[in-house]
Amino acid sequence: MQKDISRISPQTTAVTLAIAIMGAALGWAINAPVYMLLGPAIAVTLAGLAGLSTGVDTRLRDACFLLLGIAVGAGFDADALAAMLRWPLAFVFMALIIWAILILCRIMLVRGFGFDPRSAILASAPGHLSFVMAIATEGGSDVARISITQSVRLLSLTIVVPFIALAMGIEVSGNVAPQGDQMSLPVIGILAALSVGVGYIFMRLNVPAPLLLGGMAVSAIGHVTELTPGVLPAWLILPAYLVLGGLIGTRFSGVTLARLASGLTAGLAITGVAVGLAALGAVPVGLALGMPLAHVLVAFAPGGFETMIAMGAVMGVIPGFVAACHIMRLVVLSFVLPAMLARHRRKEGAP
Repeated sequence: MQKDISRISPQTTAVTLAIAIMGAALGWAINAPVYMLLGPAIAVTLAGLAGLSTGVDTRLRDACFLLLGIAVGAGFDADALAAMLRWPLAFVFMALIIWAILILCRIMLVRGFGFDPRSAILASAPGHLSFVMAIATEGGSDVARISITQSVRLLSLTIVVPFIALAMGIEVSGNVAPQGDQMSLPVIGILAALSVGVGYIFMRLNVPAPLLLGGMAVSAIGHVTELTPGVLPAWLILPAYLVLGGLIGTRFSGVTLARLASGLTAGLAITGVAVGLAALGAVPVGLALGMPLAHVLVAFAPGGFETMIAMGAVMGVIPGFVAACHIMRLVVLSFVLPAMLARHRRKEGAP
Protein backbone atom coordinates (compact mmCIF):
# COMPACT_ATOMS: atom_id res chain seq x y z
CA MET A 1 0.00 0.00 0.00
CA GLN A 2 2.70 2.48 0.93
CA LYS A 3 5.91 2.94 -0.95
CA ASP A 4 9.38 2.80 0.51
CA ILE A 5 9.82 6.20 2.16
CA SER A 6 13.58 6.05 1.56
CA ARG A 7 12.87 6.49 -2.18
CA ILE A 8 10.56 9.48 -2.00
CA SER A 9 11.59 12.07 -4.59
CA PRO A 10 12.05 15.76 -3.74
CA GLN A 11 9.14 16.58 -6.05
CA THR A 12 6.79 14.20 -4.24
CA THR A 13 7.88 15.58 -0.88
CA ALA A 14 7.30 19.15 -2.08
CA VAL A 15 3.82 18.33 -3.39
CA THR A 16 2.94 16.53 -0.16
CA LEU A 17 4.09 19.46 1.97
CA ALA A 18 2.15 21.91 -0.21
CA ILE A 19 -1.01 19.86 0.33
CA ALA A 20 -0.25 19.66 4.05
CA ILE A 21 0.11 23.45 4.22
CA MET A 22 -3.24 23.91 2.50
CA GLY A 23 -4.81 21.48 4.94
CA ALA A 24 -3.33 23.36 7.90
CA ALA A 25 -4.58 26.67 6.48
CA LEU A 26 -8.10 25.27 6.11
CA GLY A 27 -7.94 23.85 9.64
CA TRP A 28 -6.91 27.27 10.94
CA ALA A 29 -9.73 28.96 8.99
CA ILE A 30 -12.41 26.74 10.57
CA ASN A 31 -10.75 26.88 14.02
CA ALA A 32 -10.16 23.11 14.17
CA PRO A 33 -8.37 21.71 17.25
CA VAL A 34 -4.69 20.98 16.65
CA TYR A 35 -5.13 22.23 13.09
CA MET A 36 -1.40 21.93 12.31
CA LEU A 37 -1.74 18.17 12.75
CA LEU A 38 -5.32 17.33 11.74
CA GLY A 39 -5.47 19.59 8.67
CA PRO A 40 -2.41 18.09 6.95
CA ALA A 41 -3.39 14.51 7.91
CA ILE A 42 -6.84 14.82 6.34
CA ALA A 43 -5.70 16.81 3.28
CA VAL A 44 -2.86 14.42 2.39
CA THR A 45 -5.13 11.41 2.98
CA LEU A 46 -7.72 12.77 0.56
CA ALA A 47 -5.01 13.55 -2.00
CA GLY A 48 -3.70 9.99 -1.79
CA LEU A 49 -7.18 8.52 -2.17
CA ALA A 50 -7.71 10.78 -5.20
CA GLY A 51 -4.75 9.09 -6.87
CA LEU A 52 -1.97 11.57 -6.14
CA SER A 53 1.39 10.10 -5.15
CA THR A 54 2.36 11.42 -1.72
CA GLY A 55 5.32 10.85 0.57
CA VAL A 56 7.87 12.58 2.79
CA ASP A 57 11.64 12.19 2.49
CA THR A 58 13.04 10.09 5.33
CA ARG A 59 15.55 12.81 6.30
CA LEU A 60 12.78 15.35 6.77
CA ARG A 61 10.78 12.79 8.72
CA ASP A 62 13.72 12.12 11.04
CA ALA A 63 14.29 15.85 11.60
CA CYS A 64 10.60 16.20 12.44
CA PHE A 65 10.75 13.39 15.00
CA LEU A 66 13.91 14.85 16.56
CA LEU A 67 12.29 18.25 17.05
CA LEU A 68 9.11 16.74 18.44
CA GLY A 69 11.17 14.73 20.93
CA ILE A 70 13.01 17.82 22.14
CA ALA A 71 9.73 19.72 22.44
CA VAL A 72 8.05 16.94 24.43
CA GLY A 73 11.08 16.52 26.69
CA ALA A 74 10.90 20.21 27.56
CA GLY A 75 7.72 19.43 29.49
CA PHE A 76 9.53 17.40 32.14
CA ASP A 77 9.90 18.80 35.65
CA ALA A 78 10.28 17.60 39.23
CA ASP A 79 6.54 16.87 39.49
CA ALA A 80 6.76 14.56 36.49
CA LEU A 81 9.58 12.61 38.13
CA ALA A 82 7.59 12.24 41.35
CA ALA A 83 4.62 10.86 39.43
CA MET A 84 6.70 8.04 37.92
CA LEU A 85 6.53 6.07 41.16
CA ARG A 86 2.78 5.62 40.63
CA TRP A 87 2.87 4.51 36.99
CA PRO A 88 3.21 0.69 37.35
CA LEU A 89 -0.55 0.49 37.95
CA ALA A 90 -1.10 2.07 34.54
CA PHE A 91 1.15 -0.51 32.89
CA VAL A 92 -0.86 -3.39 34.36
CA PHE A 93 -4.10 -1.94 33.03
CA MET A 94 -2.41 -1.25 29.69
CA ALA A 95 -1.49 -4.94 29.32
CA LEU A 96 -5.04 -6.03 30.19
CA ILE A 97 -6.52 -3.58 27.69
CA ILE A 98 -4.26 -4.82 24.88
CA TRP A 99 -5.21 -8.43 25.59
CA ALA A 100 -8.92 -7.55 25.57
CA ILE A 101 -8.62 -5.55 22.34
CA LEU A 102 -6.90 -8.42 20.56
CA ILE A 103 -9.46 -11.00 21.70
CA LEU A 104 -12.61 -8.98 21.00
CA CYS A 105 -11.44 -7.46 17.72
CA ARG A 106 -10.26 -10.83 16.41
CA ILE A 107 -13.68 -12.36 17.06
CA MET A 108 -15.42 -9.40 15.46
CA LEU A 109 -13.25 -9.39 12.34
CA VAL A 110 -13.67 -13.14 11.78
CA ARG A 111 -17.41 -13.31 12.39
CA GLY A 112 -18.47 -9.91 11.12
CA PHE A 113 -16.05 -9.08 8.31
CA GLY A 114 -14.90 -12.43 6.94
CA PHE A 115 -11.22 -12.18 7.94
CA ASP A 116 -9.31 -15.41 8.25
CA PRO A 117 -8.24 -15.96 11.90
CA ARG A 118 -4.55 -15.19 11.34
CA SER A 119 -5.21 -11.96 9.44
CA ALA A 120 -7.79 -11.00 12.07
CA ILE A 121 -5.21 -11.28 14.86
CA LEU A 122 -2.77 -9.06 12.98
CA ALA A 123 -5.40 -6.52 11.94
CA SER A 124 -6.58 -6.31 15.57
CA ALA A 125 -3.17 -5.33 16.93
CA PRO A 126 -3.47 -1.87 18.57
CA GLY A 127 -0.14 -0.59 17.28
CA HIS A 128 3.36 -1.81 16.37
CA LEU A 129 2.46 -1.51 12.66
CA SER A 130 5.91 -2.30 11.22
CA PHE A 131 6.12 -5.44 13.39
CA VAL A 132 2.61 -6.47 12.35
CA MET A 133 3.23 -5.95 8.63
CA ALA A 134 6.52 -7.87 8.76
CA ILE A 135 4.73 -10.88 10.27
CA ALA A 136 1.87 -10.56 7.77
CA THR A 137 4.22 -10.43 4.79
CA GLU A 138 6.21 -13.46 5.91
CA GLY A 139 3.15 -15.53 6.78
CA GLY A 140 1.11 -15.07 3.62
CA SER A 141 -1.75 -13.19 5.31
CA ASP A 142 -4.05 -10.70 3.55
CA VAL A 143 -1.44 -7.94 3.70
CA ALA A 144 -3.41 -5.27 1.80
CA ARG A 145 -6.52 -5.64 3.94
CA ILE A 146 -4.52 -5.68 7.18
CA SER A 147 -2.59 -2.58 6.12
CA ILE A 148 -5.73 -0.63 5.21
CA THR A 149 -7.52 -1.65 8.42
CA GLN A 150 -4.53 -0.57 10.51
CA SER A 151 -4.13 2.72 8.62
CA VAL A 152 -7.80 3.55 9.15
CA ARG A 153 -7.23 2.99 12.88
CA LEU A 154 -4.28 5.40 12.93
CA LEU A 155 -6.06 8.15 10.99
CA SER A 156 -9.30 7.75 12.94
CA LEU A 157 -7.60 8.11 16.30
CA THR A 158 -5.61 11.13 15.11
CA ILE A 159 -8.88 12.83 14.20
CA VAL A 160 -11.05 11.62 17.08
CA VAL A 161 -8.80 12.05 20.15
CA PRO A 162 -8.77 15.90 20.13
CA PHE A 163 -12.56 16.01 19.91
CA ILE A 164 -12.95 13.46 22.71
CA ALA A 165 -10.66 15.63 24.82
CA LEU A 166 -12.77 18.70 24.04
CA ALA A 167 -15.92 16.81 25.03
CA MET A 168 -14.27 15.96 28.35
CA GLY A 169 -13.52 19.60 29.04
CA ILE A 170 -9.80 19.53 28.25
CA GLU A 171 -8.49 22.63 26.50
CA VAL A 172 -7.19 21.68 23.04
CA SER A 173 -6.45 24.89 21.22
CA GLY A 174 -5.41 25.22 17.63
CA ASN A 175 -2.03 26.57 18.71
CA VAL A 176 0.39 23.68 19.23
CA ALA A 177 3.41 25.90 19.89
CA PRO A 178 4.58 25.61 23.52
CA GLN A 179 4.35 28.72 25.67
CA GLY A 180 7.26 30.17 27.62
CA ASP A 181 10.74 31.58 27.15
CA GLN A 182 12.39 30.24 24.01
CA MET A 183 15.66 28.31 23.93
CA SER A 184 18.58 30.02 22.26
CA LEU A 185 19.89 28.68 18.96
CA PRO A 186 23.17 27.39 20.52
CA VAL A 187 21.19 25.44 23.13
CA ILE A 188 18.94 23.98 20.43
CA GLY A 189 22.00 22.99 18.43
CA ILE A 190 23.61 21.22 21.40
CA LEU A 191 20.37 19.41 22.26
CA ALA A 192 19.93 18.32 18.64
CA ALA A 193 23.48 16.98 18.39
CA LEU A 194 23.21 15.04 21.65
CA SER A 195 19.77 13.77 20.67
CA VAL A 196 21.09 12.36 17.41
CA GLY A 197 23.77 10.49 19.34
CA VAL A 198 21.32 9.03 21.85
CA GLY A 199 18.87 8.29 19.03
CA TYR A 200 21.57 6.30 17.23
CA ILE A 201 22.15 4.24 20.39
CA PHE A 202 18.41 3.62 20.68
CA MET A 203 18.35 2.61 17.02
CA ARG A 204 21.05 0.01 17.62
CA LEU A 205 18.98 -1.32 20.52
CA ASN A 206 15.88 -1.55 18.30
CA VAL A 207 13.99 0.98 20.42
CA PRO A 208 10.87 2.30 18.60
CA ALA A 209 10.99 5.88 17.25
CA PRO A 210 14.66 6.22 18.30
CA LEU A 211 15.15 9.84 17.27
CA LEU A 212 11.95 11.00 18.92
CA LEU A 213 12.80 9.20 22.16
CA GLY A 214 16.43 10.30 21.93
CA GLY A 215 15.39 13.92 21.68
CA MET A 216 12.88 13.45 24.46
CA ALA A 217 15.44 11.85 26.80
CA VAL A 218 18.15 14.47 26.23
CA SER A 219 15.72 17.37 26.48
CA ALA A 220 14.11 15.94 29.62
CA ILE A 221 17.47 15.62 31.38
CA GLY A 222 18.41 19.13 30.33
CA HIS A 223 15.16 20.57 31.69
CA VAL A 224 15.01 18.59 34.92
CA THR A 225 18.55 19.70 35.72
CA GLU A 226 17.71 23.24 34.49
CA LEU A 227 20.73 23.20 32.20
CA THR A 228 18.59 23.88 29.11
CA PRO A 229 15.51 25.85 30.20
CA GLY A 230 12.95 27.11 27.72
CA VAL A 231 10.82 25.80 24.86
CA LEU A 232 11.36 25.39 21.15
CA PRO A 233 10.36 28.44 19.08
CA ALA A 234 7.15 28.25 17.05
CA TRP A 235 9.04 28.49 13.75
CA LEU A 236 10.57 25.08 14.49
CA ILE A 237 7.78 23.18 16.24
CA LEU A 238 4.89 24.20 13.98
CA PRO A 239 6.51 22.79 10.81
CA ALA A 240 7.31 19.60 12.73
CA TYR A 241 3.63 19.08 13.53
CA LEU A 242 2.73 19.84 9.93
CA VAL A 243 5.17 17.22 8.65
CA LEU A 244 3.84 14.69 11.15
CA GLY A 245 0.29 15.28 9.96
CA GLY A 246 1.39 14.85 6.36
CA LEU A 247 3.16 11.59 7.25
CA ILE A 248 -0.05 10.17 8.68
CA GLY A 249 -1.87 10.97 5.45
CA THR A 250 0.78 9.34 3.23
CA ARG A 251 -0.32 5.91 4.49
CA PHE A 252 -3.17 6.15 1.98
CA SER A 253 -0.97 6.95 -1.02
CA GLY A 254 -1.80 4.59 -3.87
CA VAL A 255 -4.91 3.17 -2.20
CA THR A 256 -7.89 2.82 -4.54
CA LEU A 257 -11.41 3.41 -3.30
CA ALA A 258 -12.19 -0.27 -3.84
CA ARG A 259 -9.24 -1.31 -1.65
CA LEU A 260 -10.19 1.28 0.93
CA ALA A 261 -13.73 -0.11 1.09
CA SER A 262 -12.35 -3.57 1.87
CA GLY A 263 -10.89 -2.38 5.15
CA LEU A 264 -12.67 0.88 6.01
CA THR A 265 -15.60 -0.48 7.98
CA ALA A 266 -13.42 -3.06 9.71
CA GLY A 267 -10.89 -0.36 10.63
CA LEU A 268 -13.58 1.88 12.08
CA ALA A 269 -15.05 -1.05 14.01
CA ILE A 270 -11.79 -2.05 15.67
CA THR A 271 -11.07 1.62 16.41
CA GLY A 272 -14.40 1.90 18.23
CA VAL A 273 -13.72 -1.22 20.28
CA ALA A 274 -10.17 -0.12 21.09
CA VAL A 275 -11.22 3.38 22.17
CA GLY A 276 -14.05 1.97 24.28
CA LEU A 277 -11.77 -0.46 26.11
CA ALA A 278 -9.08 2.19 26.53
CA ALA A 279 -11.67 4.51 28.09
CA LEU A 280 -12.81 1.78 30.48
CA GLY A 281 -9.23 1.16 31.57
CA ALA A 282 -8.48 4.87 31.85
CA VAL A 283 -11.20 5.46 34.47
CA PRO A 284 -9.66 3.49 37.39
CA VAL A 285 -6.13 4.56 36.44
CA GLY A 286 -7.13 8.22 36.30
CA LEU A 287 -8.81 7.97 39.71
CA ALA A 288 -5.85 6.14 41.27
CA LEU A 289 -3.23 8.52 39.87
CA GLY A 290 -5.28 11.68 40.31
CA MET A 291 -5.01 12.52 36.62
CA PRO A 292 -7.75 13.82 34.28
CA LEU A 293 -9.50 11.01 32.39
CA ALA A 294 -8.73 12.60 29.01
CA HIS A 295 -5.01 12.65 29.84
CA VAL A 296 -4.97 8.94 30.67
CA LEU A 297 -7.02 8.19 27.56
CA VAL A 298 -4.36 9.81 25.36
CA ALA A 299 -1.76 7.59 27.02
CA PHE A 300 -3.91 4.49 26.49
CA ALA A 301 -5.27 5.33 23.01
CA PRO A 302 -3.88 2.83 20.46
CA GLY A 303 -2.90 5.45 17.91
CA GLY A 304 0.41 6.16 16.23
CA PHE A 305 3.32 6.23 18.68
CA GLU A 306 4.71 9.59 17.57
CA THR A 307 1.26 11.10 17.04
CA MET A 308 -0.08 10.27 20.49
CA ILE A 309 3.07 11.56 22.20
CA ALA A 310 2.79 14.82 20.25
CA MET A 311 -0.94 15.00 21.01
CA GLY A 312 -0.25 14.51 24.70
CA ALA A 313 2.20 17.41 24.66
CA VAL A 314 -0.45 19.68 23.15
CA MET A 315 -2.95 18.65 25.85
CA GLY A 316 -0.47 19.22 28.68
CA VAL A 317 -0.18 15.57 29.73
CA ILE A 318 2.96 14.56 31.66
CA PRO A 319 5.24 13.70 28.70
CA GLY A 320 6.92 10.72 30.29
CA PHE A 321 3.58 9.17 31.22
CA VAL A 322 2.34 9.17 27.63
CA ALA A 323 5.64 7.91 26.25
CA ALA A 324 6.00 5.19 28.89
CA CYS A 325 2.47 3.88 28.29
CA HIS A 326 2.91 3.74 24.53
CA ILE A 327 6.30 2.06 24.84
CA MET A 328 4.70 -0.50 27.15
CA ARG A 329 1.98 -1.06 24.52
CA LEU A 330 4.64 -1.98 21.96
CA VAL A 331 6.51 -4.21 24.42
CA VAL A 332 3.35 -6.10 25.34
CA LEU A 333 2.40 -6.54 21.69
CA SER A 334 5.88 -7.88 20.91
CA PHE A 335 5.17 -10.82 23.22
CA VAL A 336 1.39 -11.24 22.97
CA LEU A 337 1.08 -11.24 19.16
CA PRO A 338 3.57 -14.08 18.53
CA ALA A 339 1.99 -16.04 21.40
CA MET A 340 -1.51 -15.67 19.92
CA LEU A 341 -0.29 -16.63 16.45
CA ALA A 342 1.52 -19.67 17.84
CA ARG A 343 -1.64 -20.73 19.68
CA HIS A 344 -3.60 -20.36 16.45
CA ARG A 345 -1.11 -22.56 14.58
CA ARG A 346 -1.36 -25.27 17.23
CA LYS A 347 -5.14 -25.08 17.15
CA GLU A 348 -5.18 -25.45 13.38
CA GLY A 349 -2.58 -28.23 13.50
CA ALA A 350 -0.18 -26.25 11.30
CA PRO A 351 3.56 -27.05 11.44
